[in-house]
Order: sequence, then structure tokens, then C-alpha cells
Amino acid sequence: MQLQDILYSQGFGTRRVCAGLVQQGLVQVYADADAAQPETCLDAGADFDTTDLRLQVQGVTWPYHEKAYLMLHKPAGTECSQKPSTYPSIYTLLPSPLRMRPNKSAVQGVQAVGRLDQDTTGLLLLTDDGNFIHRMSSPRHHVPKVYEVTLKHALDDTQLQRLRDGVVLDDSPRPVRAADCEATDTHRLSLTLTEGKYHQVKRMLAAVGNRVEALHRSRIGQLCLPPDLAPGQWRWLGARELAQITG
Repeated sequence: MQLQDILYSQGFGTRRVCAGLVQQGLVQVYADADAAQPETCLDAGADFDTTDLRLQVQGVTWPYHEKAYLMLHKPAGTECSQKPSTYPSIYTLLPSPLRMRPNKSAVQGVQAVGRLDQDTTGLLLLTDDGNFIHRMSSPRHHVPKVYEVTLKHALDDTQLQRLRDGVVLDDSPRPVRAADCEATDTHRLSLTLTEGKYHQVKRMLAAVGNRVEALHRSRIGQLCLPPDLAPGQWRWLGARELAQITG
């Protein structure tokens, strides 16, 4: 693939802008996966094998990804929206190329796979792979998501059993059940869901007579939020981590 097309596919601007970056000497290419230092390339039309390709663009190292798959530790007080209404957007936490990757859809860049409320923290996936978003969002696939819930009132066995048996929400004629739930303290609960409804955790706890004070998503599928990924930080997902999500 030509270098300017590689840069374009990674979100560094139009092909003309990408060609300009190359011609200005702002793009270096690592000759192979083991290369310690990159080499400057001034030919925007030079062809490169994209397998394990790494670039350095304006001093920042950038691995080539045909499709982008990320995890983000969503902090509180952020919205999962390109056009936030009250709080800052999660997308401001990402570097510009991830927000500008060309996409067949009407919206550029990576998109959140589902949403978390502004006050909810934890594991959030983002990608520009529409098929992956569809699969993860489809209720048919029943991907488990684990939430750590802090409650206003102490939990009791009756509340736990009602969550396991199912509670009726106003937008669902059938009971909505927790795939698993376990009290981790008097006011803390680990709750596993396999579907995603609007404000589902908060509404389920309200239905059993309690109230959510804090909500944190710790796991999707078998992928856990790494303890060393601080709020507001992101990282690429590798093949092993994707397999933990999709099975």
C-alpha cells in the first residue's frame, strides 16, 4: 500500500495532507518489526507491506491497524456522544487520528460500542468496525457485562433473589433478570447482565427498592479492565483480547 494511503487510512488527514506530511519529512517508517529506529521516507507513493507496520508521524509512534479496536477506562463526568449536551465527550480523550479515521458510515473515526451514562465509569470498547459493533450490540449474542454497584441502602437476600428471578421494567413486558449477582459488601453488588437497556442497572435496583450511588463496568465477556489503565486512558486491543470478548 502506498504510504500516503496508509496514512489516510489511519486518520492523518486527506491524501493531499498525508502526502504533505511525507514530503515535509514528518513521517518515518520502521524497516521491520525488530527495527529500533525508524527511517525517514520522502516518497508519498512508496509501497509498504502493512503487516506489523509501525510508523512515526510527527514524532509519535503509530502501529498500523486495518481496523481499530480499543478499550477506554471511561471516567465519570463524560458523555459517550460525538455531540455532548452537558459534559465533555469521551472522544476528546482520544488522539485526533482515531477520531478522523475514514469510515463508510456518516460518522468518521471510532465509535463507542454501546454507551455508559455520564456518571458511570469503567470499561468501554471503541472501534470503526461496523460488524463488530453490530455483533456486540445484538441481544442475540448475550455478551455478559459485569458491573460493580455501590448502593444507598444495605442489600438483603430478598433483593438479590428478585434480581435473579427478574424484575419488570416499564419498557419490557417480560421480567429482566441478572445473569448473576452477588453481594460483595453490605452496600456493594457485583451484577452481570447479558442485555443492555436504557439505565438498566439503575432501574433494576430501583425496582427492588434500592438506589445506585455509583456504577462501574469491570468486564465485558472475559475481558477485564486492566488495573494499570487509569481513568481517561486507552489502549489498543490485541487478537487475544478480542477473543476474550467474542469467544
